[in-house]
Amino acid sequence: MPAEPFRLAAAVYGILHDGERILMIRRARTGYRDGQLSLPAGHLDGDEDAVTGLVRELREEVGVEADPDSCRLALLMHAAPEHAADREYLHLFFTVGRWHGKPTVAEPDKCDDLLWTSRTTMPNDVVDYVAEALDAIARGEQLALRGW
Repeated sequence: MPAEPFRLAAAVYGILHDGERILMIRRARTGYRDGQLSLPAGHLDGDEDAVTGLVRELREEVGVEADPDSCRLALLMHAAPEHAADREYLHLFFTVGRWHGKPTVAEPDKCDDLLWTSRTTMPNDVVDYVAEALDAIARGEQLALRGW
């Protein structure tokens, strides 16, 4: 019997702008990076393309409706597993050009705060690979390799 094909996890991240500021969420009660700031994000569920997954995650996490046609892939990060039980990840970071609604904490079991922050004065408690991705995007990079 042939071996099962290699599989990895995929997550999508939305970069929502308000002028020069970007929206960050404070993770809470998930057991992963709780207390740290991240972008609104989530795993692809399967049977959905990356943009559909991003639009769904933005609706679920921060209660906004993103225009799918305005979502642009800004960076692909291929990350090695963080620990022995983890998987390799493809992190897809998208800029979202148009969206409507007022961002709110729509999943209080996963997030306990929203913060608009300047890209140039990022807080110290941003998830490390998210900060690396935002720096890579600012440098105009399209691919980042992490942990290899």
